[in-house]
Amino acid sequence: MVDSPCVRNCCLDQQDCCLGCGRKIDEIMEWHQATDLRRQQILVFAAARMAETHQQVAFRRLGVNPSE
Repeated sequence: MVDSPCVRNCCLDQQDCCLGCGRKIDEIMEWHQATDLRRQQILVFAAARMAETHQQVAFRRLGVNPSE
């Protein structure tokens, strides 16, 4: 069984993505009925979202605009 990535820091951004675990609201709602394979897919997507968010925060702190 795949454990939930929830870190009890639930706060959604403008794209309905949890800032604590990186899951979208529909993925959070789906979690309890999802198969282990689907849960693993959700974890991969959530990890990618979290990495993207951390990268954007780091760029902002450095004053870098990655689109330039």
